[in-house]
Amino acid sequence: MREDSLLSPMLHDDVELTLRPRSLDDFVGQEPVKERLRISLEASIKESRPLDHVLFSGPPGLGKTTLAAIIAAEKGVDFRITSGPALERPGDLAAILSNLHDQDVFFIDEIHRLPRAVEEVLYPAMEDFQLDLVLGKGPTAQSIRIDLPHFTLVGATTRKGKVTAPLRDRFGIEEKLDYYEPTDLARIIRRSAGIIAVEIEEGACELISQRSRQTPRIANRLLARVRDYAVARAAGVIDLAVAIEALTVYEVDDLGLDKVDRSILEAIVDRFGGGPVGLSTLSIAVGEEPETVEDAYEPFLLQSGLIKRTPRGRVATERAYQHLGVMPPSQSTLL
Repeated sequence: MREDSLLSPMLHDDVELTLRPRSLDDFVGQEPVKERLRISLEASIKESRPLDHVLFSGPPGLGKTTLAAIIAAEKGVDFRITSGPALERPGDLAAILSNLHDQDVFFIDEIHRLPRAVEEVLYPAMEDFQLDLVLGKGPTAQSIRIDLPHFTLVGATTRKGKVTAPLRDRFGIEEKLDYYEPTDLARIIRRSAGIIAVEIEEGACELISQRSRQTPRIANRLLARVRDYAVARAAGVIDLAVAIEALTVYEVDDLGLDKVDRSILEAIVDRFGGGPVGLSTLSIAVGEEPETVEDAYEPFLLQSGLIKRTPRGRVATERAYQHLGVMPPSQSTLL
């Protein structure tokens, strides 16, 4: 995957880590999810037991990893983090599980990408807090069972449908995170501006929130880049004019689309006559992996009504043509 997209949810930096809230009180938005988590956390703390296993789903950048870390912080326990692709063998999982302590939080990002052999080892670990391992091969192979501390597994996925039913059924708590409203994003931007000690005017705050694709991670990254522009080209203060100039430099348009988003729309409209076009063909046309297009870019384009998925492939909507300033074909070809 290319890493030249400012808004790419796959990128990580120190600013993002610094701005992450450390408690449920500091976490802005997702109020129903927060309230249900608060209730479950309070009950588990009062009864001195681990929180039930938690599965968070939703598009990238909405706070799944942050909420997992907050669960550990609220419980006052250690937080261990890995990802599905990083657990290549059952032994990788066993090494982590055997070093957990009672009530620790173990977070697996992209849990839908766990290898099947690793996932099967995870079942008894989640259900019975026991680890079944096979030592050796052939007739001399031996099966041993290891008792594990009572931990909480928190899984995160952008593709809940890819999480197998046996794994999904072992989570006691399932929560879907939704896109944010501009008012909540503005609150996040104001909080983040205070943390990084930059003065921001209300109009600039609202503009950044409107171009943040309803995603806190992107809001914080845009704020960081606008702050850079303000320091380098202005007096270090982010007003509306500075915000407009900065976002123009970074090629973030009024819908919050960056150049990769626009290249996807332009490919569908210009190269493929508005579609339909298959995911593999589209990903080749824009130079991205199919999974990156599907997980990182498509959700917001769909949410914004710029593209549609059909049985034959992706199709540009009339709104996409309008946004690109291109005359749309007859309405019949968009249906």
